[in-house]
Amino acid sequence: MASFNRVLLIGNLTKDPELRYTPSGTAVANLRLAVNSVFKTQAGERKEETCFVTVVVWGRQAETSNQYLKKGRPVFVEGRLITRSWETDGKTRSTMEVRADRVQFLGSPSGGRTEGPSAGSRDDEADAEAPSEAPSEAAADADVPF
Repeated sequence: MASFNRVLLIGNLTKDPELRYTPSGTAVANLRLAVNSVFKTQAGERKEETCFVTVVVWGRQAETSNQYLKKGRPVFVEGRLITRSWETDGKTRSTMEVRADRVQFLGSPSGGRTEGPSAGSRDDEADAEAPSEAPSEAAADADVPF
């Protein structure tokens, strides 16, 4: 049986990122995200629900998120669901979180120019440089066969 674990979210941070380091020195940050959904009830009434999600970001992307993101900032997150369990006071507790593969910063930090990178990148691309120029529309249209 095939399985697929992919999560795509756009929401606003409910608090500043929480950055910490593992004993081996790897950065890890928790982002708390509020994701709103708007729908109509059977009676035609407009309703809005908010889902609060913890997003775990690792490595350089965690440090960048901590540096540039603040409470209220909109972000796009791509990742996968993970379940964590631990024991406290003799009881086993568990939680479901999103392990981010990519965090993209949306909007601007203060309504003006962006102070840092406008987007995070995948962990495996964190140190790669982005292309300095995008192809022109004319060049892109030239490849279209019709």
